[in-house]
Amino acid sequence: MELRRVEESIFKALMIISLLIVVGSLLAVIGIILWNGLPALNIDMLTQTGGLFRGKGVLNAILGSVYLALGGTVLAFFLSIGIAFYLQKEYSGGTRLSSMTRLCLDILWGTPSIVYGAFGFTIMIYFQMRASLLAGMIILALLELPIMTRAMEEVIKTVPQELKEVSYSLGATRLETTLKVVSKQALPGLMTGVLIAFGRGIGDAASILFTAGYTDRIPTSVFDATASLPLAIFFLLNSPQEGVRQKAYASAVILLLIILAISITTRLLSRKYNKYIIK
Repeated sequence: MELRRVEESIFKALMIISLLIVVGSLLAVIGIILWNGLPALNIDMLTQTGGLFRGKGVLNAILGSVYLALGGTVLAFFLSIGIAFYLQKEYSGGTRLSSMTRLCLDILWGTPSIVYGAFGFTIMIYFQMRASLLAGMIILALLELPIMTRAMEEVIKTVPQELKEVSYSLGATRLETTLKVVSKQALPGLMTGVLIAFGRGIGDAASILFTAGYTDRIPTSVFDATASLPLAIFFLLNSPQEGVRQKAYASAVILLLIILAISITTRLLSRKYNKYIIK
């Protein structure tokens, strides 16, 4: 009995240490970014374009990141939601194709984002395309697709089978049950999956380095090159000038605040739609 208590105490201590490491790492990253970025952050960075190397703002990069991430997430969502529902047993029947699809999604999830960028760049060269907002959206959609699909699939699995059977017994079709019952029940989790994918997309630099390009102007068409905050941070951190590197940290603060705002909004929406959830 005494040995069991010792083992329990050891594992409890390990869990606490792990928690402290994770939380401490997060606070350290946020603290370093804020400490270095807040002194250089000003209203001109948020409202001006033209390039930070000339002492101007990153409005073009902010809007470019939002355009890229929103476009990529929307494209990925319309592909992911159908795949996620198909992978359920009542649609695919647990066939070998569904198992292979899961395997492919897992492989794609673990593929480095630079590979997506290289793939997109190769396709662009073959079709003689140039870097553009549209190309960046498509590559980000491919990057987010496995993340969003697997997250949605796991959420949909949590919907009680009894709830579906009740819907069928009332005369609802499988499509009606999916749209009006399962979707509402899984909605908070589905939004979380979209958020995870969006966060990956808006913070990625490697996949859009060759596909979206970089420019000091705000894109007016999906065929124009566009800037992004991750690439702005990457380019500015390589500068030998201390003032320029501080602006890179300021850009990181902006990116951090955007993700924080999206997280808060998603949580508020999740609470709103929790009334559909059967506990």
